Amino acid sequence: MQQKADHQVPVLVVGGSLVGLSLSLFLGRLGVRHMLVERHSGTSIHPRGRGNNVRTMELFRVAGVEPDIKSAASLLADNHGILQTPTLVGDAGEWLFKEIDPGGGLARFSPTGWCLCSQNDLEPVLLKGARALGGDLRYFHELESFEQDPEGVTGYVRDRDSDRLYTVRADYLVAADGPRSPIRGRLGIGQSGPGDLFANVSVTFRSKLLADVVGERRFICCYLTDPGADGALLPVDNKENWVFHAPWHPENGETLPEFTEERLQRHIRHAVGVPDLDVEITGKASWRAAERVAERYAADRVFLAGDSAHEMSPTGAFGSNTGIQDAHNLAWKLAAVLDGWAGPGLLETYDAERRPVALATSARASARSVEHSHPGFAPAPGIGGGRRGGILNIVLGYRYPEGAVVGTDPSQPVVPEGMRLTGEPGSRAPHMWLRRAGERLSTLDLYERSLVLLSGGGSGAGAAWQAAARRIADTDGVRLDTYRIGAGADADLAYDAEGDDWAAVHGTAADGAVLVRPDGFVAWRSPGAVPDPEAGLREVLAAVLRTR
Repeated sequence: MQQKADHQVPVLVVGGSLVGLSLSLFLGRLGVRHMLVERHSGTSIHPRGRGNNVRTMELFRVAGVEPDIKSAASLLADNHGILQTPTLVGDAGEWLFKEIDPGGGLARFSPTGWCLCSQNDLEPVLLKGARALGGDLRYFHELESFEQDPEGVTGYVRDRDSDRLYTVRADYLVAADGPRSPIRGRLGIGQSGPGDLFANVSVTFRSKLLADVVGERRFICCYLTDPGADGALLPVDNKENWVFHAPWHPENGETLPEFTEERLQRHIRHAVGVPDLDVEITGKASWRAAERVAERYAADRVFLAGDSAHEMSPTGAFGSNTGIQDAHNLAWKLAAVLDGWAGPGLLETYDAERRPVALATSARASARSVEHSHPGFAPAPGIGGGRRGGILNIVLGYRYPEGAVVGTDPSQPVVPEGMRLTGEPGSRAPHMWLRRAGERLSTLDLYERSLVLLSGGGSGAGAAWQAAARRIADTDGVRLDTYRIGAGADADLAYDAEGDDWAAVHGTAADGAVLVRPDGFVAWRSPGAVPDPEAGLREVLAAVLRTR
């Protein structure tokens, strides 16, 4: 029998960086009480992890923090592309890509876009949003150990300020405690993958003259390739604050103390191509890029998310984005199980869905490092493969062949060759603009707190689907909203533009229906009307929510 704990919460989150804070925000939006403990005294002070991809920004849009993130990212709003050049003097070099979204084609797929917001600017926004929703977030508090049993998890947490040890009893524990995850280690969960790829020393510095050298080249990152002083230069404010990643080769016996302030100043001046450049070093930290994925994402009531579950090469910023999307996938499942409208088996789909995504994405991240000739990375044969095309299919088009979905083909790859956001089960639901009471919204704005059934307005089948969904929601307690889309008076959502066709966009017929999960992924699709929509829908919901 468990002794009474000092605190009792449904979910205990360990780790308060990007993934832990995102999970706190998402849980708060779903009304799930939780506690977050983070051993550091505050949010990140380092300008890193800046690339927030379109799928991540979709999640932050629905969570209500997109405007604040864009405000925090305003200094880099006009920075696009990656430049590769021997030095910044003259016009030598080439753009690996100059625009993130050339031609604005992304608008066909999403209501938002990429956002360049450094971790030290993003984390305070997430922290503020999570606390506004009632989240109990405790910095300078460290999980020392935990025990789990069939009914829950007991965590032993130390307040590092007072040195007081207290206990937290939770139904579930989520480890967002980084690549060296003590929790993963205590669970005995191994990792697969090539392992360490390369190492860098990250240097923050001030230079008032560098902006004149850079000129109008507003890059996200510049790879400087002079063999005597290669590295990666990143702007912080496009004026006088910068970051430089210098290659570090510990495999050759090179030690961190060798990276003195004088050496780093010489290296940066040589790399930029200006011998007398003013360089004031303000900080430095070492980091290692790696490709590893945990062999499993859960052990009973404990789940891994973010870097504790996977490590990826930084090229393309896949790691943090994948972690934030882990958190979003897990949040709605925890909420559904804790609220009682899904069975505990739903949580088993977290591993089934997210681990294959990490395997595919980590391989693509390493390949991107090869394509970009990332400074310090000399890959072993077989790592990175070759050029694998664009990244939008990885960022937005990935899918779940298995998991909390019905009607998928498990033999299909997690990442398709091209973009196929056409309402297929297991894929992110399509985006289209609609109108509700005169307000313009994306279909993606509908998905957060409940399952959603879409059907057509102006047809008897649409009315039948909607009536069936409402009866199930009323009698079974399932969080299930339903909307009819069309041009008629009986439609809940109207088309934004003449000629729009919700059924064609979602890959079904006018008398069909599409069931979308709270995370915006299609759970099931009916190609047309059925004799008994209520019975059919009940069967699908039981399979998706694991309530059989």
